[in-house]
Amino acid sequence: MTTVSNPKVTLIEDGEKLTIKQMAANSGQLLPKHKASDESVVVVIEGECVLKFDEKDHVLTQGDSVVIPANLWHQIKVNRDFKALHVMPKDIYFEFTK
Repeated sequence: MTTVSNPKVTLIEDGEKLTIKQMAANSGQLLPKHKASDESVVVVIEGECVLKFDEKDHVLTQGDSVVIPANLWHQIKVNRDFKALHVMPKDIYFEFTK
C-alpha cells in the first residue's frame, strides 16, 4: 500500500484574484485525495504523474496541462519526480478525504 503524503508547495505569484503555486513531489509519491470549491489549472513542468479522477486517469508529462473542475474528487500519483504549477483563484478552498 502506498503512503499518502503532501507535495512540497512553494508560492510563485500572488495576484489580486489568482495565485500560482509550484508543487514538487518524488517518484512513487501519492498525494492526498481532495476536491476544491473552484476550478483550477495544473501545468506539469517536469516529470510525469497520473491525475486520477473517479472515472478516468490522465497521464501528464512535461508541458501538459489540465483544468480540474470544481467539486471533483481527484488524486495525483507521481510516476517520475515532478514539478507542476497550480493556478487557482485566491478564494479557493479544499476538502480532503481521510
